[in-house]
Amino acid sequence: METLINPTKSLNPSLPRTALSLNSQTHLLLRSTFRFRPQKVTPSISPCNSQIRTLPFTVSCKLGTSRDGNIKNKDQNVSKKIMLSEVAPPPLTEDGGGDGNGAAPAKQKGGVFGAVKRFPRRVLTVLSNLGLAIGEMAAVAALMALGTIIEQGEAPAYYFEKYPEDNPILGFFNWKWILTLGFDHMFSSPVFLGLLFLLGTSLMACTYTTQIPIVKVARRWKFLSSSEAIRKQEFSDSLPSASIKDLGVILMGAGYEVFLKGPSLYAFKGLSGRFAPIGVHIAMLLIMGGGTFSATGSFRGSVTVPQGLNFVVGDVLGPLGFLSKPTDAFNTEVHVNKFYMDYYDGGEVSQFHTDLSLYNIDGKEVLRKTISVNDPLRFDGITIYQTDWSISALQVLKDGEGPFNLAMAPLQLNGGDKKLFGTFLPFTDADSTQVKGISMLARDLQSVVLYDQEGKFVGVRRPNSKLPIEIDGKKIEILDAIGSSGLDLKTDPGVPIVYAGFGALMLTTCISYLSHSQIWALQDGTTLFIGGKTNRAKAEFSSEVNRLLDRVPEIVDNSPPEQSNSVTSV
Repeated sequence: METLINPTKSLNPSLPRTALSLNSQTHLLLRSTFRFRPQKVTPSISPCNSQIRTLPFTVSCKLGTSRDGNIKNKDQNVSKKIMLSEVAPPPLTEDGGGDGNGAAPAKQKGGVFGAVKRFPRRVLTVLSNLGLAIGEMAAVAALMALGTIIEQGEAPAYYFEKYPEDNPILGFFNWKWILTLGFDHMFSSPVFLGLLFLLGTSLMACTYTTQIPIVKVARRWKFLSSSEAIRKQEFSDSLPSASIKDLGVILMGAGYEVFLKGPSLYAFKGLSGRFAPIGVHIAMLLIMGGGTFSATGSFRGSVTVPQGLNFVVGDVLGPLGFLSKPTDAFNTEVHVNKFYMDYYDGGEVSQFHTDLSLYNIDGKEVLRKTISVNDPLRFDGITIYQTDWSISALQVLKDGEGPFNLAMAPLQLNGGDKKLFGTFLPFTDADSTQVKGISMLARDLQSVVLYDQEGKFVGVRRPNSKLPIEIDGKKIEILDAIGSSGLDLKTDPGVPIVYAGFGALMLTTCISYLSHSQIWALQDGTTLFIGGKTNRAKAEFSSEVNRLLDRVPEIVDNSPPEQSNSVTSV
């Protein structure tokens, strides 16, 4: 016997809860008819032994799915049989947690393997943080400024004296900080190189996580299929009588890339502006990489060579870092053919020059050039700069004898940056135990000042003037003043990389100012809906689109007018 249960009545509360699982992605409207078959129960003689037995149900449900706002589906009637479970429901809360609704706590997926797999993504997120990158750049700039204040490449004794421990700068900064952190060679110190490496990884992480996805999105052709979506753009307008094909032709003439798909249009220009940030990051990496290569893979050296002598490049150059590797050019021999100076009208030195010849290992001259300040010699990765000068010797005749080469020594002056060199021509006197002679001083290669044995001024002579001067009964003639050229030599393999980085930085910075503009259009009958947006110069973009829309021709109805059926009598 079957009994119909009114679905509006509640079931017996002693019945167990029922867990329903409905596989549907939309909301389900439940219209149910319940039927059950009760089993006959024979009561026991003793009421204490009576038992309450659950009744098995067969439930027939009609399920209706609601319609999505954008997807129209036909109504379907789904018939399912659901057996009510006789198992007692779980408690509201269980040991070990839960959500308070009887659900088991969510487990962390993946475990240790999942955490290891997610670790690179978390590291990339931290490294691409804008605040961290700005802090790294500020720290690098601060160290570079500090490297220009602290003298670089000096001997430890210099820092002991300049930054004493008993009188530290700012109360704590002394020579220990400089030598321990390597600030005496700042641009190759581990602290500076470590910060550069960290900044480089931040730039690469930002490029990977932010800039590349932006470019990928910008390159997609995206059509809008509803006028509401077009009206939501930064710029929107509509033309009541216009053709989408006419708009496409006008946009192509304005430099846009145009794509048509049925009644929809998508156009863009300035996509290179989206690539510019990636180019800026690459340029900065080139600059930092080239600078690091220069700091760790270069050679430096200085030498003062008298006119007429020579030296070997490898004997002068010394490595700066662990990447410094000598080349075959280090065997080149440099010969100083001549050293001379130019002077102002007042007698001051204006410029000095050195005529150099380079010889290979076989003794063959491979290059000759006269260098000067700001005009160096470059050969096979080696650069020779003119940086200093001195006077090495005087050639004199004494009573027609000689010539004698008298070495010149630099003299310490009280203040000022002017140079002064001196030498001494001794006189032999058998009756005297003291060494006496003539003193000669020169501040350049133009003139020599002479003093007698008592230190009194005697006169001035120009080298090679062939005009002798008599001092204490001796005739002295100045034949020549031999100058010495002060040269700086270096190899810098990172310079081409740095130059390429700065060139790319200037180019990509200019490209970054190009606007990436996008325009969408939709043909709805004779009405044309237009919308667009840009990432830069928004006011100019709006004016440009308005000018382009003014050029779109209007559709004119050329159909003949309908004739009236009425007859007019005259």
